[in-house]
Amino acid sequence: MRVGPAPQGPFDVAIVGAGAVGCAVARDLTLRGVSCVVLEAGSDIGAGTSKANTAIHHTGFDAKPGTLEARLVARGYELLDTYAARVGIPVAKLGALMVAWTPEQRDALAGIQGTAAENGYEETRALDLEELYGREPKLGPGAEGAIEIPGEGIVCPFTTTLAFATEAVGDGCELVLNAAVSGVRASGGGHEVSTARGPVRAAYLVNAAGLRSDEVDAMLGHSVFRVKPRRGELIVFDKLARGLVNHVLLPVPTEKTKGVLVSPTVYGNLLLGPTADDIEDKTDRSTTANGLASLMEAGGRIIPGLGNQEVTATYVGLRAATEHRDYQLRAHPEQRYVCAGGIRSTGITGSLGIAEWVRQAIVDAGLELSDPGPEPLLRMPNIGEFGTRPYQDDELIGRDPDYGRIVCFCERVTRGEIDAALGSRIPPADADGLRRRTRALMGRCQGFFCGAEIAAALEGNDGDR
Repeated sequence: MRVGPAPQGPFDVAIVGAGAVGCAVARDLTLRGVSCVVLEAGSDIGAGTSKANTAIHHTGFDAKPGTLEARLVARGYELLDTYAARVGIPVAKLGALMVAWTPEQRDALAGIQGTAAENGYEETRALDLEELYGREPKLGPGAEGAIEIPGEGIVCPFTTTLAFATEAVGDGCELVLNAAVSGVRASGGGHEVSTARGPVRAAYLVNAAGLRSDEVDAMLGHSVFRVKPRRGELIVFDKLARGLVNHVLLPVPTEKTKGVLVSPTVYGNLLLGPTADDIEDKTDRSTTANGLASLMEAGGRIIPGLGNQEVTATYVGLRAATEHRDYQLRAHPEQRYVCAGGIRSTGITGSLGIAEWVRQAIVDAGLELSDPGPEPLLRMPNIGEFGTRPYQDDELIGRDPDYGRIVCFCERVTRGEIDAALGSRIPPADADGLRRRTRALMGRCQGFFCGAEIAAALEGNDGDR
């Protein structure tokens, strides 16, 4: 990572935004010999929309047929399956059940299956009520019908973005944090990007700025879409609630939103949400009493036992919603500029597919690529519950006893993991970044026990960013 002023370049490609999409693009291009720089306004990668979402691994079965989102989510799903297995991203194909609670919703299920078939996903299946309640015995009474989507699953969004960025930086990509972009001007056939860390020059520019993608697009003279944040409040239940649900439980979607779901997480919790409120403030990540109350009411109808479970955390994700029902992927070859805006809740799954699209758009605009070299030998630390955690690994503990010394007892995070994260290629800048890399501070006590030791570790690792 870059310490001090931003490197001026020139680079082949400057990428604005270090979320899942920006980091996937950086990885894709860097592995093909392109000199890249990623400019991130925040103090860490994946700290915006990419960190706060429902973490569903989408098949794309319910996307609007014929859209870029439908095509790229399906492609990204395939690519992420392969990539996750190679680098150790926690993924679990639990399957999803879409449950109808009214006769009208029940009648809509056949159309949703038809949409899935149009999108090339042929595996949906109607369930009768006996099978539905047999597979989800804690489901609330009154369901009218359901369909199964067996390929749907859950994924770790933190590890996904970090893996992309780690490979990109390891292959030579420059990552510049705290580098908010304030302007772009044409320079020498390319671009000069004004950032909070100084100017950066690049021949091509990729806009993956998430909630700010419309603002960066306007810097290039375009006004095709406007991001109006859609606030999604979510509730995380304690691990003792995990046995209430066996699948991802989906609602029948509306025109505006996919609705409130109940889903396991790869960390062993249950997740309820999100709400869907359009707001103006792109920085407003506050929960609301009304929003959380509405979630608890909806969750109590779906799984009545949720009302007796303890809540570990609440949080808010802001989706980059626009006036369009599709990703805002637009190429401007005459400007050597590609926009990847309007990426909403499917962005984690679609990220590698989007990166392919962006790569082709840049090639069409004139950039020459090298053949990709061998895939890096990367293996990410496992922070999911679907594999061996470090505290369970006798061989690892034998090599380094700190992997047997638990610091965060709620999440079973060891001192070895904390030290490894702090010494990694892209170390955390703060406690929130360390939480995303290790799960420390994510548990039911929210850092009451381990907070002091983690603060001391961060202070001892502090450096100029």
